[in-house]
Amino acid sequence: MARPSLREKLASSAVDTLHTHGFRGCSIQDITEAAGVPKGSFFNHFENKEDLAIDALRRYLDENACSDMLFDESVSPLTRLKNHFGYLSDRLISLGFTRGCMLGLFAAEMSTDYPRMREELRSIFETWCGGVEQVLREAQAKGEVDPRHDAGQMARFLVNAWEGATVRLKITQSREPIDDFLNVAFKALLK
Repeated sequence: MARPSLREKLASSAVDTLHTHGFRGCSIQDITEAAGVPKGSFFNHFENKEDLAIDALRRYLDENACSDMLFDESVSPLTRLKNHFGYLSDRLISLGFTRGCMLGLFAAEMSTDYPRMREELRSIFETWCGGVEQVLREAQAKGEVDPRHDAGQMARFLVNAWEGATVRLKITQSREPIDDFLNVAFKALLK
């Protein structure tokens, strides 16, 4: 079996290190130590810490991909949406409320000073909101969701509210913010 490259070790270790400590909460030294690679090798594989953070964010999204369940047409649209946020909830709960969503973490820490990360996050949130909007439109067409709602606005609200709940769960150290999100959001969608 081939040994993972130093770049791969750095990148895969960075997902956990950055998600646990945040961008500002860990150094390149912390990341290289967690990866078990010499600090000097970092710049052979990444131009800077922002490049590594963008790579880590993409890996985080790949590892936590749940967009397929949004578009599984064998399931009703409203159930797909509930399953999507349920999956995300289960993941955060399994981490013991110690971490929120990496998207929100990086948005809070990096969006002002790191324009490439800000653009990456803008694109990710736009894509996510677009997917939720599509499912909401399908749910409206099937009579599962109140058709008076603007699907685009409701999609943005759901994603924004979700991100707020993931921040709060780190503070409360409980699932209460997630439960509040799920209960209120889905009641608001219904007729």
